Amino acid sequence: MNKIFENKTALVTGASRGIGAAIAETLAAHGAHVILVARDAEALEKVEERIHAAGGSATIAPMDLLENGNIGKLGQAIASRWDALDILVLNAATLGTLTSVQAIDGNEFVRVMSLNTLANQALIAAFHAMLVKADKAEVVGITSSVGAQPRAYWGAYGASKAAFDTLLKSYADENENPGKIRVHVMDPGATRTTMRARAFPGENPEEVKDPQVVADALVERLKSDAPTGETFRVD
Repeated sequence: MNKIFENKTALVTGASRGIGAAIAETLAAHGAHVILVARDAEALEKVEERIHAAGGSATIAPMDLLENGNIGKLGQAIASRWDALDILVLNAATLGTLTSVQAIDGNEFVRVMSLNTLANQALIAAFHAMLVKADKAEVVGITSSVGAQPRAYWGAYGASKAAFDTLLKSYADENENPGKIRVHVMDPGATRTTMRARAFPGENPEEVKDPQVVADALVERLKSDAPTGETFRVD
């Protein structure tokens, strides 16, 4: 396989399963050293083992991104080991309960917004200095169509993704002139994940695409000369 990301360092959140794991393994297969972030240490270790077995390189960082101070500590730890961060994939998210707007539980809504939006802003803040040090950095945010096209009962999750998209596109605009950081907003579409199964319990999972399709599409996007700040969908 072409080692197009050789000597590059990538960080992927939500890397223990699904789209995050597929992206992490694919970036590693293309030569990147991948830092795997998620809460489930055992699941992260399995992803790391698969990467190493395939000849790749990875480091795990098990943590809850919502625990006070964890993102700052992660940023400090990585900055102490690597000079620059070449690829940042913001994939970790939570669905919450699909319900009418008036029935949204306030505490759950806070958690959805905190992980899907606030934690991602904190990650950008923690790693911006390292991204600037890269020759050319790539920031990828995994979004959803419900952020741009509101849907009944998806109000909480959709609101979190709409806010996330706005943050990413603002960040893209802020960094367009220096030209060192390119931002990609990726809508994976219907994909065979645990979150998808929760949202559509009656759906046959074999009828939706495998996460590897999304990972491969992302690699092609990173290889391209696509402009910063665009949303692209994987069909």
